Amino acid sequence: MPKRSLTLTAALIARTHPHPVAADERGPGCGMALMGEAEADARLDAALAEKPGDRNALWLFAYGALMWRPEFPVAERRATTVRGWHRRFCLWQPGFRGTPERPGVMLALDRGGRCRGFAYRIAGPDLREAVRPVWRREMRGRGYEARWIAAGTADGPVPALAFVADRAGTRYAGRLTDEAIAGHIAAACGPTGPSAEYLLNTVAACEAAGLRDRHLWTLQALVAERLAAQNSPTPTPGSRRGG
Repeated sequence: MPKRSLTLTAALIARTHPHPVAADERGPGCGMALMGEAEADARLDAALAEKPGDRNALWLFAYGALMWRPEFPVAERRATTVRGWHRRFCLWQPGFRGTPERPGVMLALDRGGRCRGFAYRIAGPDLREAVRPVWRREMRGRGYEARWIAAGTADGPVPALAFVADRAGTRYAGRLTDEAIAGHIAAACGPTGPSAEYLLNTVAACEAAGLRDRHLWTLQALVAERLAAQNSPTPTPGSRRGG
């Protein structure tokens, strides 16, 4: 498959958002109602109690940031396709990579279609402790629900834990148009950086793995257009001369 060149670049993002937004004493997620550790641990225990398959291993489906920043020990990685879900920017992000005034939009799995990504196998005597850091990272923002889904791989399907959009939650943005999503991503920057950086890292990871995603590819081009327009000098009165 021929390699494509991204229109969105790190340099373009840096010119528009040269500095992260300063976090206040409440931390980088101050614009969000974060889940406490006790509640997160209780939900993790409930999810693990329903885990199918091998009791000594757990498969985790990666479709966004987990593709390029897993931050957990990976025993095996397989290319995979899940059906009945698709990758979409559909969660508001008023903290971390956004602010309440200029919220970003984050990826989640939403209903319908299919999604290609990676299935990571986590193995060891204490699966709970191995998966707990990534569980806290994904669940604390109250944007996701955890589901066990069938992930198809070249070696057969595996039961994988996936973080899907919580459609009943306050962060669910619904089906925004690509133009609306691009506008929010281009404008948003929070204490952990620009929303556009998250998009760039994700689409670059997909392209590097040969995973073509029309939604991501369209958005990176639209966001690049908006960032380029913000970086264009504004004409001053009298700067144009007639011939």
